[in-house]
Amino acid sequence: METGGGMTDAPDKDGLADAPDRWHRWLADLRFGGDGPYREKELTEFLYPVRDTVLDKARLAPGDTLLDVGTGDGLIAFGALERLGPSGRVIFSDISQSLLDHCRAAVGAEGLLGRCRFVLASADRLAAVPDASVDVVTTRSVLIYVKDKAQAMREFYRVLEPGGRVSLFEPINVLMSRVDPDRFYGYDVTPVRALAARVKELYASIQPPGTDPMTDFDDRDLVRHAEDAGFPEVSLELQVSVRNRRKPVPWERFRRTAANPLIPTFQEAVDQVLSPQEAGEFTRHLRPLVESGTGVERSALAYLTAAKSRRDPAL
Repeated sequence: METGGGMTDAPDKDGLADAPDRWHRWLADLRFGGDGPYREKELTEFLYPVRDTVLDKARLAPGDTLLDVGTGDGLIAFGALERLGPSGRVIFSDISQSLLDHCRAAVGAEGLLGRCRFVLASADRLAAVPDASVDVVTTRSVLIYVKDKAQAMREFYRVLEPGGRVSLFEPINVLMSRVDPDRFYGYDVTPVRALAARVKELYASIQPPGTDPMTDFDDRDLVRHAEDAGFPEVSLELQVSVRNRRKPVPWERFRRTAANPLIPTFQEAVDQVLSPQEAGEFTRHLRPLVESGTGVERSALAYLTAAKSRRDPAL
């Protein structure tokens, strides 16, 4: 499973217990396999364009107040600060206090604390944000971590002023992966199918396919949740691609990467379920495919925008 990186909800019983270390560690290191140059490349080629598209679709106006839900390391929020002008305000919201502290320090270094607020909250429980108090809500790869997506969308509607807008980006994981016992992350593992199955079973035990928040929805569900929340104007753009070729990946980066914050890295997973001899066999088959890019790459990404009526019947 792949994600875009913002984060908000966690599977812990109290919703907050171990989130800071997990989320921050993934964003800072495990998402990119500890490869600094690769991180910069991904920022330039993928994440910054996603940020710019989300903000373009939000139709920001000078002086707006923007709530960035699941802000992570602040990619969307910092971009908004640049666009909103000196009278604009940004609320950084996340479930990770560690990430909020990171963003606060960065904002302080720029001398912009007076324009910002920091809220520890999950997407479906934004109680610290008053009704009809923000002009724009943004998210990036956030609802994939939220079980009650309908409630999150209702919260977005609640906090928006009449005429306010939502602009979000979500990977549609259910469209990105096919159940194929001969494929592992898109690579053909037919000769080591049994070994690959054990690694996949570990991942599935943590995030059960079809019931985990990452795979329990598609683009139609996002539209439905927005409509049901009360938005009279909803638009969704779905981008799907299938390529019979993957980008070559250095093995060291691949083995140190976790596809999302809730699962172990590839190497950690292999070490948990395979013996050293089995791990060696699996690696000997998979490594050449990873390093040469011999595999299938699937992508399904959705941008959703919604606007609240200028005459909110709840007010």
